[in-house]
Amino acid sequence: MIKKVLVASLFFLSLQVEAQNNPGITSWLQNTTITGRHYVSGNSTPINDADLVNVQSVQFSTDTQFVYVSATGIPAYVTGPFLDGNPSVATAQNSIFKFPLNPIENTGTKTATNMGNIGVFINGTALFDNRDGVGWNTSTSALCGGPGNPPCPGGPGATSDWNRDAVPAEMLGFDCSKGHPAMGNYHHHQNPSAFKLDLNVIYNICSTYDADGLYAIDSTVHSPLIGFAYDGFPIYGAYGYKNANGSGGITRIKSGYQLRNITTRTHWADGTDVDDGPAVNSTYFLGYFKEDYEFVSHPGEEEYLDEHNGRFCVTPEYPNGIYCYFATVDENWNSAYPYAVGPTFYGVKSATTVTSITEPVYTYENTTSINDFNLDNIEINIFPNPANEFIVIQMNTLNKENVAIDLFDIMGKHVISTKIYQGTTITHLDTRSLYNGQYILRFTVNNQTVVKKVLIAKD
Repeated sequence: MIKKVLVASLFFLSLQVEAQNNPGITSWLQNTTITGRHYVSGNSTPINDADLVNVQSVQFSTDTQFVYVSATGIPAYVTGPFLDGNPSVATAQNSIFKFPLNPIENTGTKTATNMGNIGVFINGTALFDNRDGVGWNTSTSALCGGPGNPPCPGGPGATSDWNRDAVPAEMLGFDCSKGHPAMGNYHHHQNPSAFKLDLNVIYNICSTYDADGLYAIDSTVHSPLIGFAYDGFPIYGAYGYKNANGSGGITRIKSGYQLRNITTRTHWADGTDVDDGPAVNSTYFLGYFKEDYEFVSHPGEEEYLDEHNGRFCVTPEYPNGIYCYFATVDENWNSAYPYAVGPTFYGVKSATTVTSITEPVYTYENTTSINDFNLDNIEINIFPNPANEFIVIQMNTLNKENVAIDLFDIMGKHVISTKIYQGTTITHLDTRSLYNGQYILRFTVNNQTVVKKVLIAKD
């Protein structure tokens, strides 16, 4: 009997150890101390909130089939303002997400993405698909659905033959991090990197409010794993290995969709005759509706994604390969349709939210090691340098740890301290009270230290 119990214990211990190497468990940004912040329009000083940011706990079933992620849905980067008149702010959703740890391909009819959550980023914030709930009502020749419009035929939540693309249509409603709330549920439709960090800046909100986001795009390395779709498959940032087997160097992973060559909206790309939408013009420009796009396959060009915006490939977290979605951008790093996942899921959509956990689970304790986050390999931008009244420090990465930053004068006297929190990329130092001269910035995380020089030179 003792031998059987020992064998069973070793078996379950082996399952537990193996599960804790699963990125579906280990990738979430856990936090139980840092609270959120938001901007009010016209004020670039953030307001401190009471709700925790990122993910509060990660638990997985003892049979290693599911992971349960408890999160407020509020990111560590400052949210807002939303300049389209949206009165909402990011509020705690306090959700428990249940994801499959062994996602599988849907070999039948693929499931279309839906309004609302279709995935979750590793900071616990929601991913929505490319729509914003607004469509075209042919009988009235006007927009329907969404705030300020009459319902579409079929009532609230109904879709039309022409569905508005949220990314260009709601541009003024996004904050600097390319997100906004829906009744308090803060979410992204697109790559969650700040507008100001794009090669071509198409929205200048970051001129007043911090250029922050979940991560900063780096074209020289494989982009980080930034979330999971509701079929359980991972979502990566914009760059990856050119070839699916991990060879070919780093390249921008490209959407297989392109704008159609049309001037009227009478048919879908597959030839289906549908109710007419508005003609293409300056108001309803090409790309205003998601049906303005068509999928084009690129045989032999492995950096192009399939119709779900993903591919089977090797990644740093999955050396044996897995199906992956990518948060696609164009050559200027502006978001590229369908943005992350969709219009259909590749896998069996089985993720959900639950009100409680009703099966035996283990709790995953975050044990990020030095090898997981190496300061020496991270580009740290300091500007302006020489500085006058302030110093801005931005990390060109996905920051998985709280990074302590200390400023010392040339004699070694400690002057100021600050932090870049996990799930953010930027912080500031107020230097108005400091004398001219050379200073040393020290960055510390996981017993690692990196130093940078900065010059303060006031007029």
